[in-house]
Amino acid sequence: MFSNQKGAQKPDSLPASANGQPAAAAMPLLSVVGERARMEGKFDIADSIQVECEIGGEMNVGGKLVIGEKGVVNANVQTVDAIIMGSYQGNMIATGNVEITDTGRVTGNITTDSLVISKGGFFNGNVTKMNELPNGQRPVYLMDDFKTAQLSGQR
Repeated sequence: MFSNQKGAQKPDSLPASANGQPAAAAMPLLSVVGERARMEGKFDIADSIQVECEIGGEMNVGGKLVIGEKGVVNANVQTVDAIIMGSYQGNMIATGNVEITDTGRVTGNITTDSLVISKGGFFNGNVTKMNELPNGQRPVYLMDDFKTAQLSGQR
């Protein structure tokens, strides 16, 4: 079930971005909930998302990825921040912070400058610091730039 709760403001009172959608600051957290729900594919999320179901494939998140305690993500992920309270398996690039909580279980490789693993959290994989990438460059992607890089084979 997709849930995107909106405030009581009128749509025309929100500042609009170039594509006519409300500005990012006005967007609430998108939630994907369903204990027995399973989704597979390529997901491009412009803002933040909370996952409380099973997702496989590839995820590009323009904000924060929150994997809830009932969430299971088996995907390669590009995100800004991540909080993992459930299960994650795959390769993750996070330009911001990654937190594995006491209930979080991660198997895979993480590229980030900030990784916190709470007592009780599980991590099996490799960590690469962003600033240790070749040429000392940090990848910073806007959604359109990321898709362009993918299409031109730069990623």
